[in-house]
Amino acid sequence: MNTSRMMVVAMLIAGSSLAALVTNAQQPGITRSDVVRHDLGVAGREVIQVRVDFAQRVAFGRHSHPGAEVAYVLEGTLEYQFEGKSPVTLKAGEALFIPAGTIHAAKNVGTGKAAELATYIVEKGKPLVVLAK
Repeated sequence: MNTSRMMVVAMLIAGSSLAALVTNAQQPGITRSDVVRHDLGVAGREVIQVRVDFAQRVAFGRHSHPGAEVAYVLEGTLEYQFEGKSPVTLKAGEALFIPAGTIHAAKNVGTGKAAELATYIVEKGKPLVVLAK
């Protein structure tokens, strides 16, 4: 009985540590939750859908993706910035297409929290988010 309890406690501690590592890997004020990941009928390609939640006034810095992205705003107001272009502001119910490799940033410019549903068509095996220098 003591061995079983010790194993359960050890698993809970290990699980808590892993959860802390995953949480720390995310930018403060930004939560990314995987919705679906599925292979496409095209060799080497997959679709990934992620919900991204933004705390008030939080921004996700300059980055790109190894494939196209469709960003659909679920709630709040998000501003997307592209190099050399004027910012694009979207409210809930609006969407934006971002071509593969395009460096961009997103910021919650509303008065509360914001969220987007990001759908990516990407090359399998590549990092989904590549931070810009």
